[in-house]
Amino acid sequence: MIMFDRWQKELDKRSESGTLRIVKPVSQGIDFYSNDYLGFARNIDLQNIMLDEVSRHPEWLSGTTGSRLISGNTAYINKTEQYIAQVHGFPAALLFSSGYQANLALFSALPGRQDTIITDEQIHRSAYDGCRLSFAKKMKFRHNDMDHLEQLLKKESGNCLIAVESLYSMEGDLASLAQIAALAEYFGAGLIVDEAHAFGIFGHGLIDRYGLQDKVTAAVVTYGKALGMHGAAVLSSNLVRNYLINFAAPLIYTTSSPDVQWLGIRSGYEFLSKHQPVQQALQNNIRIFRQQGIATPSAVGSPVQAVIIPDRNRLKSLQNRLAESGFLTYAVYSPSVKEGTERLRICLHSFNTEKEIIRLCEIIKESA
Repeated sequence: MIMFDRWQKELDKRSESGTLRIVKPVSQGIDFYSNDYLGFARNIDLQNIMLDEVSRHPEWLSGTTGSRLISGNTAYINKTEQYIAQVHGFPAALLFSSGYQANLALFSALPGRQDTIITDEQIHRSAYDGCRLSFAKKMKFRHNDMDHLEQLLKKESGNCLIAVESLYSMEGDLASLAQIAALAEYFGAGLIVDEAHAFGIFGHGLIDRYGLQDKVTAAVVTYGKALGMHGAAVLSSNLVRNYLINFAAPLIYTTSSPDVQWLGIRSGYEFLSKHQPVQQALQNNIRIFRQQGIATPSAVGSPVQAVIIPDRNRLKSLQNRLAESGFLTYAVYSPSVKEGTERLRICLHSFNTEKEIIRLCEIIKESA
């Protein structure tokens, strides 16, 4: 088939440019690339808490046998959603198997054919894919540019949904949430906030920190980062929750995850509430990194610190040198980021040592 030739040519291009994606076993080394910001994924105490609970409920390990609208809705998932909503100060929560699925549900279901979605240009790919499934008009505003966002809102006469991340996963910078919420309120627009990388880093997220719950149409918190688990929740009003249950295809047509996933999430929340000093340990490590004088566009308190290296060969060489020294980092190339903004994406954790951070920075500066 002619398509086969096209597929192979595209793969060959990636291979020649050094950007071919492959899946490989997890490497052994000093972790500066995972999203396990608080070290919960490797925490033995948390694992033992879950093991004890599963030993009392081994049936939670089995599949749910259907979507939540058929046989996949359990008493435990309902209780977990009520708990999550209460913790975050929202009227309702709706759990999904992943953050990607949650964003697909939100952006494909909420905006209608006559509506407009206005997203920050650096929002996560899952939001873009959700938008593509919607019949709504799609627009982008320049990253964190409030003037550009306001200009776009002024031009639209119909219903608008603004979509941003509170902490951007590639740039490592923060959205001006209070300003964005004020613009949304002034123009009568809805606001969707993805808190995937802020939850657990800044308490329960930046919406909670700034008290913006009543200004937000829906928020996404994911559990594969700071909580060390898997899955996501949409935080919203009861109206939005009920609408998603009735019209969001990623929820309606997906087999529900087993209760062991919701157990992990509930256990993670409770563990986080009892081990808050670990958040301070992370912030201390971020400060150590920032003190080394590495140029970065990332926010002061962000666990994601981007080092922009537009030269692909130099970026690859640096990543290889770090790997040879035992440091695991992640090089991000276009199309994941704009061409000319390729970067080393460094993730800092509560468990990294000062010595490790300083040596990492020394190698980066030596290769500059």
